[in-house]
Amino acid sequence: LSICGKLCYAIGGAPNQVAGSAAAFFLQIYLLDIAHITPFHASLVLFIGKASGAVTDPVAGFFISKSRWTKIGRLMPWMLACTPFTVVSYFFMWYLPPFVSGRVAWYLTFYCLFQALTTLFQVPYSALTMFLSTDQKDRDSATAYRMTMEVLGTLIGAALQGQIVASAHVSHHCTVNTPTNTTDSWHDVPSFPDPSDPLSHQVIYMIAAGVIGGVYLLGIVILFLGVKEKDDPYALNSDRAIPFCKGLGLTMKHGPYVKLTASFLLISTAVQLEQSNFVLFCTHAAGLRNHFQYLVVTILVSAAVSIPFWQKFLQRFGKKCAACGISWMIPFAVMLVTIPNLILAYFVAFVSGLSIAASLLLPWSMLPDVVDNFRLQNPHGKGHETIFYSSYVFFTKMSAGIGLGISAAGLEFTGYKPGICKQSSDVILTLKILIGAVPAVLILMGLFILLFYPITEESRKETKLALEELR
Repeated sequence: LSICGKLCYAIGGAPNQVAGSAAAFFLQIYLLDIAHITPFHASLVLFIGKASGAVTDPVAGFFISKSRWTKIGRLMPWMLACTPFTVVSYFFMWYLPPFVSGRVAWYLTFYCLFQALTTLFQVPYSALTMFLSTDQKDRDSATAYRMTMEVLGTLIGAALQGQIVASAHVSHHCTVNTPTNTTDSWHDVPSFPDPSDPLSHQVIYMIAAGVIGGVYLLGIVILFLGVKEKDDPYALNSDRAIPFCKGLGLTMKHGPYVKLTASFLLISTAVQLEQSNFVLFCTHAAGLRNHFQYLVVTILVSAAVSIPFWQKFLQRFGKKCAACGISWMIPFAVMLVTIPNLILAYFVAFVSGLSIAASLLLPWSMLPDVVDNFRLQNPHGKGHETIFYSSYVFFTKMSAGIGLGISAAGLEFTGYKPGICKQSSDVILTLKILIGAVPAVLILMGLFILLFYPITEESRKETKLALEELR
């Protein structure tokens, strides 16, 4: 597999991360500040949209597993077909309709469509790893390229959208002399003043949506022209696709897959909790209100530049050994919670980026090994690849959603009030627990399960030889 082919494959998946990052950072502000819908309705739109994306994963896996081979492959037609609709749904997700009463339904519809369509792209795109090359090293290398571009896409999405729409918002900055009364409601201290010209600000958001829509089209063109999907080289002519329900049952009974999925469910939930509460922690519990945007960039840049390092590390020392790098964030996060300090915060951000890079790269690098192991045990079936990938994405999305839901519920229970400059001591304690103790426990549990993951470097080589013989 050539370097050009790996780059084209990696670039093809970047637009999803660019758009997802822009939505993650700015959609809530847009719904509240530009569309003027209530915070409750905004949270409803975001939650139902995320849930629709998770539910679409197994549905996408079901239909894609039944697809027939075409001149351009079995997975490529799905990605080509859904991209134009994804661009349209993304564009209208940032459009301000002239009516007011139905705006919640408008944004709910297009956000759910966007989440579902990105899933229809992501499932075949991630499964495409298995059809790039028969060589395990090539697939691992392609995965490293992909993860690097996805992290860069996340960084570009946040920066690009932020630069374009910055003039649409005037952020509220708390003064140094913070009022001692912390019981005021958030209506008393508005975070986002009403826009002086909503129409011009809406045009700015539409420009940003158009730019990112163009990134989508560019990415799919590069993917289509630069990547050639190869048919399953281990399938016999008489093989038939495994029925989806039977294949799902077989994957749920496959030991390596169950252990890998259970481990990274816990680890990914820990990383999501760390990421989603980091800005809140810096703002309200660590006194770093004016630095959190730079800390987020530090995390993303650290993650992007360290993925090649992790790729070399796992090639030299093995994938299970590389998983230990995920635990690096634990001691430093605990130190930041106990000793808030600016220099320490940047160091924690850098180390967290290293750990996040490992947590992103490893599951996608280990999944092809699991699929190969399953293929060796079930040599007379095909079409199971999308079942593995779609069910893995479904489980990780659901676990992260549940974790974030519990996190938000904990903040509301302890009395968190958006917009005020100083939160109560209960809220600050909750943020410290969500940043320090909870991720530490989840990561340690995930790594403990990973100790029982049976696929080693030796067994990978044996599986490779056995599949070559079968081929």
